[in-house]
Amino acid sequence: MPHYLIAESELPAEREKRRARAGKSSGETYCATLRQMRPGADISLIAPADEDAPLLSVEQLSKFDAVLLTGSPMHVYEDAPPVRRQLAFMRSVFASGTPSFGSCAGLQVATAAAGGRVRRMPRRMEAGIVRRISATEAGQRHPLLGGRPACWDAVGIHGDEVEELPPGATLLAGNAASRVQAAEIRHDRGVFWGVQYHPELALAEIATALQSQAGDLIDEGLAESTSDITAIADLLQALHRHPDRHSLWWRLGVDGELAEERRRRTEITNFLDHAPTLRTG
Repeated sequence: MPHYLIAESELPAEREKRRARAGKSSGETYCATLRQMRPGADISLIAPADEDAPLLSVEQLSKFDAVLLTGSPMHVYEDAPPVRRQLAFMRSVFASGTPSFGSCAGLQVATAAAGGRVRRMPRRMEAGIVRRISATEAGQRHPLLGGRPACWDAVGIHGDEVEELPPGATLLAGNAASRVQAAEIRHDRGVFWGVQYHPELALAEIATALQSQAGDLIDEGLAESTSDITAIADLLQALHRHPDRHSLWWRLGVDGELAEERRRRTEITNFLDHAPTLRTG
């Protein structure tokens, strides 16, 4: 029975806000997703950025079969105690040799911990449907993206992005909004696979996230009014309930890569399948 560790960087107040609007913190969403994908797995949840978070040693981290990092509002380029705690945790994960995976802020944390750079997106945030992701030549051969077509859409919402990958990293995919949409990072004794989008999220969750950040989306010029955002969110909620309704695929301009839960989760499935072969210690 595999033992997975979920690490969320949302702080306590942020977790409560997310529970209020979506029913779960980001870490609890990951736990629910993994329980569906790997029934019977032993899953632990921690919040390394918290001031009172227990410090797991390299030896303790090495006992897990994999570590998965969630998304969060954390800006990893800010020199603040929660960020320092999160980066220290990730460096310990790398040192343990335990394979790791992360989405959105998880990719950014791994990047910064290994010596890369993260920044606020210089043009605009990316929200809702992450369009036209395409694999690099290396990504076309990489098992993280196994089963993906040449170009695909995913769900996501982020205002920060990877500016420069660290030494030992391989760019696997990107799109017009963010050059780094998927990457492998090898650092110290560890291997990390990550994506900028959110394969763990249900469509209903991204719809809720859009509505909760309506002001930001309008300020960024992605929408003219809250009614624009509500219209998209309603379509995503409908697709959540009826993933095989092709009229919704057409209205949103998507296909099964985004509409079907199994295909949205491709990267997590690939990571879990390959994690035993990625352990270096």
